[in-house]
Amino acid sequence: MKIALYIAFNNSSSVNCCKEVIDIVSEENDIIIDSKIKSELSKEFQSKFSFFDSSDPIDIDIDYVFAVGGDGTILRSITYVKDSGVPVLGINAGRLGFLTSVQKENIGEAVKKIKDNKFSIIDRTLLEVKSNLASKFFSYALNEVTIQRKDTTSLLNISCSINGNYLTNYWSDGLIISTPTGSTGYSLSNGGSIVSPESKIIILNPIAPHNINMRSLIIPDDSEVKIQVEGTDNINLSLDSRMYSFDSKNEIQISKSKFTIKTIKLDDDNFYKRLREKLFWGQDMRNNKIGDR
Repeated sequence: MKIALYIAFNNSSSVNCCKEVIDIVSEENDIIIDSKIKSELSKEFQSKFSFFDSSDPIDIDIDYVFAVGGDGTILRSITYVKDSGVPVLGINAGRLGFLTSVQKENIGEAVKKIKDNKFSIIDRTLLEVKSNLASKFFSYALNEVTIQRKDTTSLLNISCSINGNYLTNYWSDGLIISTPTGSTGYSLSNGGSIVSPESKIIILNPIAPHNINMRSLIIPDDSEVKIQVEGTDNINLSLDSRMYSFDSKNEIQISKSKFTIKTIKLDDDNFYKRLREKLFWGQDMRNNKIGDR
């Protein structure tokens, strides 16, 4: 197998985890390493392996991308993988790691399962942003697109329509447009529903709306959402963790991308198990054997 080892943050936990992955994976596989950690490796390592710049297009002969870090690393890896169709395996070197399916101490076991074909692929929906300025950046998000106020404490007045039908004006601090994958991220922190990643939906979730009747709304993922922010000059537009200053006069169109991001799910892993183990879903002293079910 040819594996690209991707890293988003050059911190000690991620670098140390990368070194462990290299030791385990390089014995029987061809690996190339993200150049962001090249300076952290010994001269012996540097001469032994090839490196890549993650801002360049991904090599067509890559079989898998191993994203080493936390959930933020998975989110940033989409700017490298893009529409290549190369599956991504998340290796957790961070804290929660809801999207990263493998703990660093289980790397060897995970690689063996991949070789033995004991895994499946989850196609995760991306959102695409279209506007006059979208061509200036990678306009796709795996978790969510968020419209937020900038340089003001005043509420935003966000006009929203779906498939050409007017929905409402959100008087709020902002609006989260989330994928099923993003339902366990910012949207969850804002009171949104948790959604299985295979679901074919989009979540609209206002941030601190000044209206007690406003709740998150779930719509089909073939919907086109149009946003116009009224009465202010600039807003912050974020795609996952990438943030841009945006002129509110620009209409923003958000819809499902034509391509997906493929992530690896090992056979002994599933979404509901992660809810229990990572988010302590249903944790109750009466459920004595919840982890064995």
